[in-house]
Amino acid sequence: MGNKAKLKTHKGAKKRFKITATGKVMHAKGMKSHLRRKKAPRVKRQFDRMQLMSDASTPRVKRMLPYS
Repeated sequence: MGNKAKLKTHKGAKKRFKITATGKVMHAKGMKSHLRRKKAPRVKRQFDRMQLMSDASTPRVKRMLPYS
């Protein structure tokens, strides 16, 4: 019986991305913390929501999060 090696979770990806119940990847927007005074309140509120990752980038993130 050969033991199969466990895959390690990428800790940086674990902190930055969330996987939905249907397997989609969510990420936070950039431009959130810098120069906030000149941004409109509506824009700042929109930064609080997470967005869906693009279809092109999703497989790369899922490789970094093997058990999610």
